[in-house]
Amino acid sequence: QVQLVESGGGLVQPGESLRLSCAASGRTFSRYRMGWYRQAPGKQRELVAAVSSGGITNYADSVKGRFTISRDNAKNTVYLQMNSLKPEDTAVYYCNGYYSGNNYWGQGTQVTVSS
Repeated sequence: QVQLVESGGGLVQPGESLRLSCAASGRTFSRYRMGWYRQAPGKQRELVAAVSSGGITNYADSVKGRFTISRDNAKNTVYLQMNSLKPEDTAVYYCNGYYSGNNYWGQGTQVTVSS
């Protein structure tokens, strides 16, 4: 069983930055594909960014060039650096971990981009 705890959300103005963190329990973190998803009101949850156990990353087109996902296996933590934030980035952001058929979610952290 893996527990994921997100932090770092908040209210920012357009153009500003935030860094989300997701701390994971357990000894097998390095084996997990880790991802950040988001869900805006009235919309489906969507993949924002993911990083494989080998460090390969992929991003939604809407965030390419602005967001960066990274992982620190020594700290069992995955990060999402979000720059040049836009109002349309407003959503609840969820951390996800997947390995060998096991899929885990954090509780979510709210990101609001508004002037």
